[in-house]
Amino acid sequence: MALAAEDPEKVARANKANSIAYKPALSKIANFEINWTIAAFPTVGWARQVFPGLPEDEAVAKLADAIFAASRVTGNDPVSSWEAHNAALRTRTEWLNGERFDALHFTGPGTDLTVGLADGHEWQGGASAAQNGVTCNANIPTEEVFTTPHAHRVNGTVRATKPLSYNGALIEEIEMRFEDGRAVEARSAKGATVLGRMLDSDEGARRLGEVALVPFSSPISQTGLLFYNTLFDENAACHIAMGQCYSKCFLDGASLSPEQVAAQGGNSSMIHVDWMIGGPQTDIDGVRADGTRVPVFRNGEWAR
Repeated sequence: MALAAEDPEKVARANKANSIAYKPALSKIANFEINWTIAAFPTVGWARQVFPGLPEDEAVAKLADAIFAASRVTGNDPVSSWEAHNAALRTRTEWLNGERFDALHFTGPGTDLTVGLADGHEWQGGASAAQNGVTCNANIPTEEVFTTPHAHRVNGTVRATKPLSYNGALIEEIEMRFEDGRAVEARSAKGATVLGRMLDSDEGARRLGEVALVPFSSPISQTGLLFYNTLFDENAACHIAMGQCYSKCFLDGASLSPEQVAAQGGNSSMIHVDWMIGGPQTDIDGVRADGTRVPVFRNGEWAR
């Protein structure tokens, strides 16, 4: 949150410059060309944000405990715990991949959103193999299963259920309206200028690159904490991401060219920004190509 009190115009310009510089790395990450992992470390500044009012040492210790608990490493056998967790996520992805839904329909307070899914999309979650053959958990912690939306088949309105901490600025109470995949209206109660600049980063920034499902009962959600860190907060709720898609979320994604990914509905952008749209009142239906519906989430939890 070091930039929270700075001029939002300057923050937006700095964020755009950083996104441009980061694009080569983001491309390798999004295409899973290499194995990679993001993990967290409890810093003083972060601890003060999450636990304001506590003495510095106590705040850092509490944040460390929260990180370890969320990362499933507090038990006697963390390796076995992760193996079981990855297996559970794999069960979810296998069911979703078997259903081959054409779209997902999200409903909840302020949300009535239909997210079309990319042609030949594939659900992922937990550990997976990079193109170099190494199997890894890209994010620790992780509670999500996710795939690629169709960049031109997203319609309706959606409201955030948690604040978004974006490169040092807090954006609260986001609301967007989509038409034919593009966010044509966007507002927020706080951080509106930063949000607008983020969405204007490039043509793809107003389209979705990811849709992810996370139950309200996830360990991170149950802490009741706002971590001010998307790696954690996105794993507390269903979420969508503006910008770059993951080409690995296609059948035979490693063999697809950027042009093929785009032809199948995958989005391209210099940014990839997740924001949370799920909660205890979230319902999700899987919509088949013939229009029939299958319950996927009810009241924030898996329906099966």
